[in-house]
Amino acid sequence: MSKKIQKIVDDLPTGGLTVRALKTLDTFAPGQWNNLVGFDNTIRTVTGETDEAMIQAIGERAITLFNDKREGYQTALWLYETVDSASGLLGAAAMANRLGQDTFLGFLKGMTPKPEKAQTIDLAVKLVTEVVAFCKISGIPGDSLGDFLTALGDYGGESLIRMAALVCFDGIIPLGPDFSLKALNAIKGMGPSDIDDNPTFKGIKNEIPGKDSKGKLAFITESFESTQGWMDRFVADKGITQSRLLDNLGGFIEGSKTKLDYLGAFLDVSVKYYEHTGVQTLARRLIERAVAEI
Repeated sequence: MSKKIQKIVDDLPTGGLTVRALKTLDTFAPGQWNNLVGFDNTIRTVTGETDEAMIQAIGERAITLFNDKREGYQTALWLYETVDSASGLLGAAAMANRLGQDTFLGFLKGMTPKPEKAQTIDLAVKLVTEVVAFCKISGIPGDSLGDFLTALGDYGGESLIRMAALVCFDGIIPLGPDFSLKALNAIKGMGPSDIDDNPTFKGIKNEIPGKDSKGKLAFITESFESTQGWMDRFVADKGITQSRLLDNLGGFIEGSKTKLDYLGAFLDVSVKYYEHTGVQTLARRLIERAVAEI
C-alpha cells in the first residue's frame, strides 16, 4: 500500500455530510465521538504528550508499524475503505459536497430505492467487516469472534460511533425498528448465490473467513446472530427510534422524512462513516501500541 498513514489522518474531513451525519448520533451516545483529525494532533490527544521530540518518536514508530506488511493494519484500512465504497453507487460521489433539499431530491432522480435484500446483505457484511478489521488490528485470527464480542462490550469513542452508525444508518432507517430480527431471518434463508452478486460482499469476500461462499455466509450469519443481542440492547438503552433519527437527519437533509425508502441508499453513497471512523480507530490503536513499545 502506497498510502501514508500520517497523510490519511491529516486529510480526514472536518466537515461535510459524513461528519454532520455522525454528529447527529451524539443524541444517543453523548460525548463519545470527537472528530479527531491530524496525525500529530491525534498523538497529542491520545497520549497527552506535549514534548515534541516524544511526539515525533511516537509518530515514527506508529508509521513503521503501519508500513510493516506482517501486521494487519494496512488490511484493516483497506477493509474500512472498501466496504464503504462498495456499498455506495458509482457516479454519485459528487453528491457528498452538496447539502440541502436540492441535493437529496436531485439525488433521487437518478436512482431507485435499494432492494431490502441488498440492504440486508450490506448490513451483515459491514458487521463482519468490523469483526475482521478488529482482528487484523489486534493481531489475532480473523475468525476470533469471541474476542470481538468481548471487546465490543467495552467499545467507546470512534469505534462505538461506528457501530451506532451501522445500527442506525444501515439498520433502523432502511429496515425499520425490528431490523436485527428481520435481517437475521433473511440471512438464514439465503444461499451462496444470494450473496455472490452483492457488490459489498464481492468487495471484501477474500478477507471473510470461510473456504468458499457457503462457508463465508455461515460466518456472516454466525457473526450477526452473535452480535444481535448487543445491537438490540444498544437500541433499547439509548432510546433510538426511526422517528428520532429522521428528526436529527432532517436538520440538513431536507425532504428525507417523506422519502424514507431512498434515505438508506442516499446515506450509503454520501456518508462514508466506516472509512472515516475506521481511520480514527486505526490511528488510535497504532499510537497506543507505539507508546507501549517506546
